Amino acid sequence: MKKSAFLILVATHCVAGVIGFGVGIYALPIVTAPPSPSDSEISAMSSQAAYTGQFRRDLQDSDALHWGQGTVSVGSRAITFSGKLAPGPDYKLYLSPQFVETEADFNRLKSTMVRVGDVNTFDNFVVDVPSAIDPADFTSVIIWCESFGQFITAANYR
Repeated sequence: MKKSAFLILVATHCVAGVIGFGVGIYALPIVTAPPSPSDSEISAMSSQAAYTGQFRRDLQDSDALHWGQGTVSVGSRAITFSGKLAPGPDYKLYLSPQFVETEADFNRLKSTMVRVGDVNTFDNFVVDVPSAIDPADFTSVIIWCESFGQFITAANYR
C-alpha cells in the first residue's frame, strides 16, 4: 500500500470517528431520557404556579444546537415547562436574581444563583423546588449545560 493511500485511509477513519463521537454525544441524552410529562400533567401542575415566563429561541447565546421554546411556570413547589428544549447532556435549572442570555453573564452571576435541579427531558419537564428555595427571591429561570458550560435558554418570570 502506498504511503499516500495509507494516510488517506487513516484521515478518513479519524474523521468518521470524530463524527461518530459527536453524533453519540448529541444522541445519547435523547436515547436515555425518561418519558416526558404529559401536557395534562404539566397543565395541572402549572395551574398552581405563581409566575410564568417564556423561553425564546432568539436569545443572544442561543443557537441551532442550544435553545428552548415554550412556557415555564414557577411555583413554590415545582417549576414546569411546556415546550421543547434542544437535547443535550447534563442540563441544570437555575434561578437567578437577574436575567441573563449569555455564557459570560451566567458565569459572572453564577454565585448569586441557586441550582434547583436536573432537567432530564426535552419535551416538557417538571423540576421539584427544594423547600429551602423561595422562587420569589429571584426573577429568572435559566437552563445551563453543566458538562460543556453552555448557555441553553432563559426566561424572565418576575
